[in-house]
Amino acid sequence: MKRHRILAVWGLAFALILVSGTAYAQATFKIPFKFKAEGRSYSPGNYWIAQQEAGKITVRKEGGDEEASVAIVEMLDQPDRPLEGPQLVFDMVGNFEPSYTEYVTEYVLAEVWLTEKDGFLVSSAERSEYNKIISGVKAKK
Repeated sequence: MKRHRILAVWGLAFALILVSGTAYAQATFKIPFKFKAEGRSYSPGNYWIAQQEAGKITVRKEGGDEEASVAIVEMLDQPDRPLEGPQLVFDMVGNFEPSYTEYVTEYVLAEVWLTEKDGFLVSSAERSEYNKIISGVKAKK
């Protein structure tokens, strides 16, 4: 009888661990340019992006160990014309820093839309009026 209780407790603990690591919503994106998110730089490539827990978005480059969490600043309501699929919105920001004679465009991840319901603002910086939208594909859970 004692053995059954111990097995039941271990089984419950294991189930809770599996559930806590489950993604709420997820999608894959092919991003053809360098970008920044929360001050960290990312190279072009295929990325898996998911809401892993309340208040965080996970960004993982496919085929590598590169993974980071990005804080959700604010929830965004679905626009009047609902989105048809997952999207990332990048603010295009000018930067003279690399060379004071050359203007360089940087892409900063600003919004993440993984479902048809709501989106996430992930940049607390002042928004740019210029942006680039990348469409993605819903990932299988």
